Amino acid sequence: MNEEAAADYAQRHVPHALIIARDGHIVLERYAGGYTHDKPHALYSGTKSFWGVVAAAAQEDGLLSLEEPVAQTIEEWRSDPRKSRVTVRDLLQLTSGFGFGGLGSAVPTFDKAIATELKNEPGRAFTYGGVPLQVFGALLQRKLAQRRLSPHDYLRERILDPIGLRVASWRTLKDGTQPLSTGAFVAAGEWLKFGEFASAGGVHQGKAIVAAPALAMCFQGSRANPSYGLGFWLRQSDAAGTDAVAYASGAGGQAMYIIPWQQTVVVRFGASSSFRHETFLKRLFSEASARRALRFL
Repeated sequence: MNEEAAADYAQRHVPHALIIARDGHIVLERYAGGYTHDKPHALYSGTKSFWGVVAAAAQEDGLLSLEEPVAQTIEEWRSDPRKSRVTVRDLLQLTSGFGFGGLGSAVPTFDKAIATELKNEPGRAFTYGGVPLQVFGALLQRKLAQRRLSPHDYLRERILDPIGLRVASWRTLKDGTQPLSTGAFVAAGEWLKFGEFASAGGVHQGKAIVAAPALAMCFQGSRANPSYGLGFWLRQSDAAGTDAVAYASGAGGQAMYIIPWQQTVVVRFGASSSFRHETFLKRLFSEASARRALRFL
């Protein structure tokens, strides 16, 4: 791998932080703009990656099934011919039928997300947006009601605390709730922990936090978009599946890349709309010599 070439590319696009770790050891670490290993940074839509893992854990816990109709929990959807067919998986793979929107300052509350009309048939089209994640938040909130936990409480207790990851803060909506599609502020060194946990197949310091088969579902694309899993983008460079990467992505060039075939995790923070994941990865792989078939987790 050519870490210096990748770092040089990132440097030209308003960098804030870059960490490249292999086999649990940092091999390159650079900061700019006042950021450090421990200074929190907005993840923006990189926040979505937490919730696919949460869904995998919740299915493992028997709290939900990815294939269950959302209307099983969101009763308001039962009489709607389209919404009644949306599954939990559809929400997380962004194939539920909602139109584009619900991003940035327009993230809706749970109630408004539930009331939003579908634009497409469930499962037919991939449309990026924040509304499906907010519906998933409403569903998870109802399932956790008896435990008196919010979705963010469950994320913290089930995933973040066990791997020692600290979220510095969360954005809060007007109704006092915290969104799922965006809003986490996390230091580069902390987000690295999440990537290493996922790269290790759900294991942290020898302990399985989420079973590998459950976590692997996060890295399976849909028929509508094979390049997007449960909160993660998926890159596969050729038919043989070499140079495969899963990554979380946020506005401004926020990224956390998981590269299992190289036992490598990369965290990148910045503030540039011109930063391109594909170009960064091409630079990183420009001297890769060890190639093998895709086998996530």
